[in-house]
Amino acid sequence: MPRWPSSPDHVQAARRAVRITVAAGVGFYPAVYALDEPAVALYALFTPIALGILSPLPGSGRDRARVVLRALPVAMALTALGTALAVATAPAVAGMVLVGFVMTFGAACGPAPAGAAPGLQLFYILACFPPYAPDTLPERLAGLLVGGTLLTLCELLVLPAPAEVPYPERLASALELAARATRASVHGGVAEPGRARELRDAGQALRLSRLPPAVRPTGAGRTDRALAHTGGATRRLLDQLARAAEHSADAPRDAPTQAVADPVSAPLLAAITAECLAMAENLRGRRPVAGPEALEEMVEQFLTARASATLARDPPSSPTLRRQSAVLAEAASAVTARAALSIAIGGRRSVRGLPSEQLWYAEPSAIHLWLRRLTGNLTLRSVVFQNAVRTALGLGVARLVAGSLDLSHGFWVLLAVLTLGRTTAGATLSAVRLAVIGTFAGALTAGALILWAGEATDVYAALLAPVMLLAFTVGPIAGIAWAQGLFTLVVSTAFAQLAPVTWQIGEVRVVDVLTGSCIGLLCGVLAWPAGAAGEVRRGMSALLEEAAPLIPATVAATLPATAPHQASSAHTQSPEDGERTRWETRHRLRLAEAAYAQYRSEPATHHDDAPDWPAALNFAIHTLVGANWLPRIAARDLDREVPDAVARWAREAAESTATAATRAAAFPPSGIRMPPLHAPYTTASASDAPSPDVPVPPLLPALTDVENWLVTLRADLRAMNEGPPG
Repeated sequence: MPRWPSSPDHVQAARRAVRITVAAGVGFYPAVYALDEPAVALYALFTPIALGILSPLPGSGRDRARVVLRALPVAMALTALGTALAVATAPAVAGMVLVGFVMTFGAACGPAPAGAAPGLQLFYILACFPPYAPDTLPERLAGLLVGGTLLTLCELLVLPAPAEVPYPERLASALELAARATRASVHGGVAEPGRARELRDAGQALRLSRLPPAVRPTGAGRTDRALAHTGGATRRLLDQLARAAEHSADAPRDAPTQAVADPVSAPLLAAITAECLAMAENLRGRRPVAGPEALEEMVEQFLTARASATLARDPPSSPTLRRQSAVLAEAASAVTARAALSIAIGGRRSVRGLPSEQLWYAEPSAIHLWLRRLTGNLTLRSVVFQNAVRTALGLGVARLVAGSLDLSHGFWVLLAVLTLGRTTAGATLSAVRLAVIGTFAGALTAGALILWAGEATDVYAALLAPVMLLAFTVGPIAGIAWAQGLFTLVVSTAFAQLAPVTWQIGEVRVVDVLTGSCIGLLCGVLAWPAGAAGEVRRGMSALLEEAAPLIPATVAATLPATAPHQASSAHTQSPEDGERTRWETRHRLRLAEAAYAQYRSEPATHHDDAPDWPAALNFAIHTLVGANWLPRIAARDLDREVPDAVARWAREAAESTATAATRAAAFPPSGIRMPPLHAPYTTASASDAPSPDVPVPPLLPALTDVENWLVTLRADLRAMNEGPPG
């Protein structure tokens, strides 16, 4: 059952309806009754409807006004193109296919282009139908400018939409929570009840799929990429702190406080606390933006102190080493967040010290970043590309059918394809069924109204504004049937003032909507009918297969060069291959994230037995993090000898984890089984079988980091089948 909108949704729908009605009415009535310009009136009416109702523009009133102003030149160009190509059906169809693809594909560039795309297509649709009248282009553009200007003013002045909490503020609040958690962990002890849940909830709240479109940093530019990177690192830090809080809560009450016995970790935890608070202040614009150098210096001091402690007469215990490794992972997340933030709001074009691949977006030009986003989605595995092809195909066929059959008001055919098309065939069928019912009811009402009022245009003039207000308020709330029925009444009362009409206008609309619905449904069946359900599985599978070779390659780079290498395996990679794999994994990750975001918007595709897709995404992210950080952290220990048994265990554990990831890419119904990590030293994970108590090797800190990394990856793989479905 669909969720009935809440009271705030009702209020926002009513406020938007008032804005659109005022903008459309103020432009329409003078053009009809004072200027006697039907073309001006038509475009003045449909411009607010296209950019205000058909286009789900994100953000506050100011944000929407800004998007409308930026969209007006594009709308004028599309109107001019449609007017020129209306000379014949063939060029009009070709133009429709091109416009449909480009406008829909623009969703890859962020929420604003994605929101404006449906409305912008309407301008080409309106202009590309007969009569071919290039001499009316000035009137069309004038009406468009009037409608767009009025809509902009209404978005700013007439019950403007309230602003959403911006992403930087959400990040700042999350970082303050992380600071409180790290400050508490400096002194050790048991975490406060509910702390782990609070941290995990804060991390989930930063997921882009759970944020309003207006605040999502999904653009292709440097700032949005850096903000998204900051958010991802912050989410990872919150998750790490939540895991530490859970371990603290599960520890025996009589166990010694590890922080008190671990002076190595305390300074780094204090530095992470200070850095999180500083980043929160930076996001609120209250302090100069710094780079990650200060925190990186604390990490270096931590590594030096940790390495020295392992060579002391009384080396640290296994729980202490394990905790130090967890603190180091938290510091890596904080360093990444700080470095990305220095690019997002500090304007840096490069950050020294960090792996260049982590912040690859810092140096390229804005044009290069936008082209990379677009070319990266030019693949059949991109849901953005699939949606663009499906939309272009549907609109092109609809324009061909409407032009070939010379349908009256044929643009309604294309409007039906545009508004009723969904990303799955099932959802499209459901929308079509409701739309036909609503359109038929609206046509009957419109026919009865025209039979009663005849040619009394003053009746239609008096009804248009209240009918628009009702349609734009009730339609978005009550569903497709009500929206289509009331919109049929709107267009009937509007066209009755532009030219003489008969009761058959309702019949024409029913025929056109039925035609468009059938075309849209046919395209939905032919072009990726399962929507993102199939693509998310393929994308996740390719992501796991691509990330798997990074695991043994990372462990090989982390171990000292003097350690004996075992026989090469299927996952052995050269440094050049490793760099290519990291790039390809990041590309696959972006495609998989986009597929999952669309999958979440298709509730009918969710299945109880589906894998936990976020766990698959986390696996790839954690793999990339380890590939970037582990060799760098272990670099200071490359001159120390590692026992053969330890080196062999690390490589075999990496190989078995990579093999498990490759098997998991097939998503077997029974899941995958992985043997426990029997580390040949005393830092074996507490969740695994106990290992023999042997002397601690000199490289134990780095090997502990490897072990904890592999344990995290294995937990992600298990969660794909054991956790909640995605």
